[in-house]
Order: sequence, then C-alpha cells, then structure tokens
Amino acid sequence: MATKQLHVAMLASPGVGHLLPILLLSHRLATHHNLRVTVLAVTATATIPQYLSQLITSFTTHLSVIQIPAADISAVAPRNANVVTQLCVMMRETIPAIRATISAMNSRPHVFVGDIFSNESWAVAEELGIPKYVFVTGNAWFTALFTYSPVLDKQVVGQYVDQKEPLEIPGCRPVRPDEIFDAMLNRDDENYDVYLNLAVGVTLADGMLINTWEDLEPQTLNALRTNEILRSVVKYKPVYTVGPVNKRYEPDALKGEVVEWLDKQPERSVIYVSFGSEGTISAEQINELAWGLELSRQRFVWVVRPPTGHVPDGSFFKAGQSDATCDYLPEGFLTRTQKVGLVVSSWAPQVEILNHTSVAGFLTHCGWNSTLESVTNGVPMIAWPLYAEQKMNAAMLTEELKVAVRPEVLPTKKVVGREDVARMVMDLVEGEEVKVMKINVDMLKKGAEKAIRENGSSYISVCKFIEDCWSQIQ
Repeated sequence: MATKQLHVAMLASPGVGHLLPILLLSHRLATHHNLRVTVLAVTATATIPQYLSQLITSFTTHLSVIQIPAADISAVAPRNANVVTQLCVMMRETIPAIRATISAMNSRPHVFVGDIFSNESWAVAEELGIPKYVFVTGNAWFTALFTYSPVLDKQVVGQYVDQKEPLEIPGCRPVRPDEIFDAMLNRDDENYDVYLNLAVGVTLADGMLINTWEDLEPQTLNALRTNEILRSVVKYKPVYTVGPVNKRYEPDALKGEVVEWLDKQPERSVIYVSFGSEGTISAEQINELAWGLELSRQRFVWVVRPPTGHVPDGSFFKAGQSDATCDYLPEGFLTRTQKVGLVVSSWAPQVEILNHTSVAGFLTHCGWNSTLESVTNGVPMIAWPLYAEQKMNAAMLTEELKVAVRPEVLPTKKVVGREDVARMVMDLVEGEEVKVMKINVDMLKKGAEKAIRENGSSYISVCKFIEDCWSQIQ
C-alpha cells in the first residue's frame, strides 16, 4: 500500500519579499521532506514582472504554483492606506478567490500555511477542517514585538516614539522607540488599528514557523517558548524554527554583465549597494549616496531606481519596473566613476553578487531576505533601514551580531551625508573593524549551514512540524 503524502497549501501575499520565502520553504518541504506542496501566490498587478515570472517558473519542477489575481480594493481601502493596510484589505477581499481555488483542487490540502497577511484566510482552513499555521518570514525578535503589540497597546500611554525608555518585551531584548515598525509610529492613525488586528490574527494560527534558527536568536526563541507572559500572548502555540530560508548560490554557466564585471575586480574590493525589490530613497539621498561612493574612491555595484519623494517603500507594488536613463544621478557621475563603478537599473542577481569573491560588503536596507543572503554568503554590511521592521534588523546586525556598521543618523529621519557614506564604505573595504565583522559573519554563515543540514536544528524543527501536522489530521 502506497504511503500517504502530506499535502500543504502555502499562501503568499503580494510582494517579492513575501513570495520568495514561501517558494523557498515550499521547495525545501517538497525536496527534503517529500511533501506535496501547492503555492497560492496572490499577485497585485495584472502584468507580473519578467524576473518574478521566471522565479515562479524555476520552482515548478517540484511545486504546483497557482497565481491568484488580487481583488480590486480601490473602493474599499482607506484613502491614506499604507502598504500594510493595502495588503490586509487585498488579502481579505481575495478570500473568495482563494476559497474557490482550493475547492477546485483535485486533491484537497491537509494543512494550510500562510504568511502574516493571510490571517483572515484562516477561515478557509477552518471550513475545510484542517490545521492552519503562520509562516513569519522575518526573525524571532520581530515576531515577539509583533505578537506582543496588543499588550503594549494597553500598557503604554501616548505615542511609542515619545517614550523615554525602551519598550519591554518579556524575556527578550527591549526595543528602542526609534526602532519600532512603521505601523506603530502613529497610534491615532487607522493604519495602526489594522496592524493590531493583524497581530492578534497571527496568534490564532495553530503554530508559528519562523525564518530564523536556534543559534541566531536563542534568547528570543526561549522567551516565545517558555516565558509565561509571552506564551500566553501566542496562546501556547508551538514555535518552529525553519531558517535560514533564503535563496542560495547556484553556479550558472551563463554569466551576466554584473558577474563579468566583478570577475575583473580584485578580491574583497567592491561594495554592493541595493535597497531590495521594493525600497526607494529620495532624490536628495540619491545625490548624497552617489557623491559618497565617489568620494570613497572604492569600487561599487549600485542597483538604482528612480526616487519617489520620501516614501521608502514606494516601489512595493511596482517592483521590477525599470528606468534605464538614470538621469536622476549627479551630472557626470557615471562618466567620473566608470572605471570603478557599475550602475544597474532596478534589478541585479543579488545572490550571485554576494557570493562573488570580489565583494567586500553590502549596503542594504536590512530586509530580512537580503540580510540572510548576506549572512549566508559571509558578507559584512552597512545597515541602511528604510521601512517595516528594518530598523530592528539594523539594530540586531550592528549591536548584537556585530556584522554591520550604520550611519550616524537613521536614514528614515534624516538624509545621510556624503562624508558619512564615504566613511562607512571605506571602513567596510579597508578598515580594521571589518576584520572582526568578517570573522563574526563567517561564524553565522557556518551556523546557518549547520541548522538546515540533516539533523540540524531547523531540519529537526521542520520534522517536528510535519509530525504535528500528521497528528492533527489522523
């Protein structure tokens, strides 16, 4: 008699940063643990960017990927809705299509897994009578603050950003007021209420899968599992570490323009600059960053996209759109730096770049996907947070893990000047401090590799998750 195969439906909200970890975890479940996985990818644009379409196609050998167009929310989303609110409304309004897609499957899933914006879809799992889990694509410290936010809402008087002392999370490292999520910045805004509802909804899942590993965040993971206050907040649900879930380097015989350029550079001499698939900076900041790179006299690869005022996640629903003119850069910049720099429009093969021996450091927005790609390739960072939980990630990288430097001022508060940019770039290529950072990041890289190997902590945790799924459906 054939062994029954566990079938998991994985729901991803719009955004490359949400879809990629879902695809990667699904691929691991299918190839390492022999699960049948169907990815439900909610897409916010009618036309999917080519690189995203290619990304999805690259996984279809081992997975079934179904794209679900997001519902039109123009008539129901608040006029001033931020990205978090738009995603929540989009996912809620798309539930009928998600339900219909699952109903049309030849084989119904045994388990439902969704990202943090999928919590209202738990209703679909409940209708089917199957267990539901949340996959937190960020780290455990983020998870702790996120799930504890409804408690802080009752405890803290006034705006969080006006507090004089750090926000205490039971059993965890405190969070400074200037490190909190964007959604917590204004408690009088209706977007804040959406955020709180999201935090409560996540705790209603039957368990949490977190994109981290035991050795990276032992204190926070211990608190989520053993601290009575925090355990009660997550309703005593199990916590599984499944990370690092991130794209890995795979050699490609066909080298692109960027890799060919890197091949010609000396070892550990290049700074890679990218603000992720959705991050943008102002015209003034682009100007200062360009002058800083030039002043540093160091080699660089810079992925640029047009400025969008002062909206740091301005490309969220436009990821993949390009502007090859680069006319927003300082006059003469491309000519003056052509021997030491390479400017790329909108997208570059990030993992291939970070894996290259000529790369010395990564100026990053500290999105968790990019952070993990840097760590797993042993690359120290310049932490330049823009939005979401990135300020917390920057604090972890610089103060706790000591694998990054950061500007003297938060980029979200003030334009980072060219002298500060030049200083950080030179420190990462030539400074003494980078030697310690390189040792630290190489240790993290080894720990990450060990965690996902067979009998590593994350491998064992995934096995426990699968075991718990079977126990609930048999």
